[in-house]
Amino acid sequence: MRLRNVAAGDVEAYVRMRCDEAMMAELGGPLPREQVEERLRKDLRLVAEDGAWIKAIVPDGAEDGAAAGVVTLWQDEEDGATVSEIGWMVLPAFQGRGLAKAAVRRVLDAAAADGRWGEVHASPGTTNGPSNGICRALGFRLLGERDVDFGDRVLRTNHWVVTPGEHRRAPDGLGSDGLGSDTD
Repeated sequence: MRLRNVAAGDVEAYVRMRCDEAMMAELGGPLPREQVEERLRKDLRLVAEDGAWIKAIVPDGAEDGAAAGVVTLWQDEEDGATVSEIGWMVLPAFQGRGLAKAAVRRVLDAAAADGRWGEVHASPGTTNGPSNGICRALGFRLLGERDVDFGDRVLRTNHWVVTPGEHRRAPDGLGSDGLGSDTD
C-alpha cells in the first residue's frame, strides 16, 4: 500500500465513497454528487497550500494508481482552540485488508516526524466498530462520546485522541471481534 496526494482524477473514487448510502451510513447518509465534486476541489486547494494532508490510499498492485480510499489529517477550530483531526474512508471492495489501519499509522508516523500537528483527534461514529477498532489498535485514548457537526448533520461519535509517536507503541489489531479490528 502506498499513499499519494489526492488528485483531480480521484473524483470517481470520491463519488463512490461519499454518494453511496452504505459508505455514508455512519456519516448521516449520502451526499449529492455536486457537493462531493466541490469537496474534492476544496481538498485539492488545501493540499496545494499544505493546509491539510489528504492522501489517496493506493493498494499494492494498483497499476493505475486508483484510490481505494482516503486518509485525511487537518486542523479545525473547536471551542476556540485549533485541534488536529484525522479521518479515513475505504471503498467496500478494499475493506478487510488492513489498508485503513496502515494508512492511519503512516500518516501518524509522518505527523510525529513533522511535529506541527500536536495531539490528533478522531471521531468515528459510536456504532462504527471497524473504525473504532483502528483507533483502539493504534493507541488512541477514548475520551468519551460527543455530538459532532458534519456537513449540516449532527453525528454521535466516539472521541479519540493520540499523540503522534505514541501510536507506534500500540499493539496491532487483535482480531475480528472489534477489539483492534482493521477491517475498515
